[in-house]
Amino acid sequence: MDASPRGGPPGFVRMLDSKTLAFADWSGNNRIESLRNLAEDTRLGMLFIFPGLEVFLRINGRGRLCTAPGLLAQLEEDGHSPKAATLVAIDEVLFHCGKAVNRARLWEPQSIIARDQVPSMGQVSAGLNGLPAAAAATIDERYDHAMKHHLY
Repeated sequence: MDASPRGGPPGFVRMLDSKTLAFADWSGNNRIESLRNLAEDTRLGMLFIFPGLEVFLRINGRGRLCTAPGLLAQLEEDGHSPKAATLVAIDEVLFHCGKAVNRARLWEPQSIIARDQVPSMGQVSAGLNGLPAAAAATIDERYDHAMKHHLY
């Protein structure tokens, strides 16, 4: 079942009718895992996390890719149009309680982890791929640049 992270400004997930929603399929790490997953199994789960609130919304459904120009135009963000969108036929909508958020103190400032307390993306990637430690800095530079300049 696909459950890849997604995010955007309020309203980035659009209700098309009472049983269908859509969201832009923006480029990510170029591994196209969500597309492969949906080709094999259309089931997906969506978890909506609302910063500061202690409740989550979950939607389970079936997804498919759509490239209809009219829909893609509706999903534009910051002057950018997606190449594709994911349509979700809703099967189930439910709330999750926020006890886990309270236990983790997720929304409290003291819960923010200092960046130097965990390995960087480059360090993890270099370690997993057997690359020399010096490669981590290059990976981190590329990742940081992409996060700031290639969101769309």
